[in-house]
Amino acid sequence: MPEQLKDDALDRAKRRDQYWRRDQWKPLIHICLQWNDLLLELLARDLKMRYQRSAIGLGWSLMRPLSQLLVFSLIFRHVLPLDIPHYTTFVFSGVLAWGWLSTAVPAATTSITGSSELVRRPGFPIGILPVVAVITQAVHLLLALPLLFVISFIETGASTLSVVALPLVFLAQALFMMGLSYLVAIAHVHFRDTQHLVGVVLMLGFYLTPVFYSPLKASEPMALIHTWNPMAWILEGYRAIFVEHAWPPVDIYWKTALISLPMLFAGIWLVERGSARLVDEL
Repeated sequence: MPEQLKDDALDRAKRRDQYWRRDQWKPLIHICLQWNDLLLELLARDLKMRYQRSAIGLGWSLMRPLSQLLVFSLIFRHVLPLDIPHYTTFVFSGVLAWGWLSTAVPAATTSITGSSELVRRPGFPIGILPVVAVITQAVHLLLALPLLFVISFIETGASTLSVVALPLVFLAQALFMMGLSYLVAIAHVHFRDTQHLVGVVLMLGFYLTPVFYSPLKASEPMALIHTWNPMAWILEGYRAIFVEHAWPPVDIYWKTALISLPMLFAGIWLVERGSARLVDEL
């Protein structure tokens, strides 16, 4: 991204900041709206850097979920069959949703420490960096969604009105990931082992979340790993839409909000409160 474009976006955002500033508190929506020019510039920069000199560019974003779909379908339909109806749609929806989490959270973890040049600039909104990481990785999910619709149509038939609930499930996952991203980003500034810890937790979380197998019923042993797993709730929402053509359970929204909002507000507060000290830590 040309430096002039970045400087212009930052200058415009600063002028808006003088109008919008209110007790130094900047909620997440306020940050995104206030710094929308800079947000778009950073998103474009990340996407260009990721696929620079790549032959197929954004097409690579489909390679990982498709390869996982191929492996899981081969193993759990022919080698160790799980007898899950419409398994291709079932597993692909899980792979896409988990793929967003597993790429966005590590990217958000290093979003502040990896942008020390920007963070050191006076007036730069540090809180925007985890947002950029989450939204950038959401692009890959959005690119793969048409393929999920096609697979769902082939296996289960045409979509119903329940598809209008998809943005709400998408928003619920984004809210959860934003809260988590802020916490790990600020933690990584002070404890550089956070990056490795996040990788281990995500690896374990993949197997403890019903991505490629059915959720455990409440009466089964170890059911708590799904009962109290926010990603299990979110996957239930995606699968209700694409596999069952039904409305997602309403409780997945308020349960996700109960966990996500405190994390989100705590993360924003920590970033705003410690923004002056973050420069010294980098």
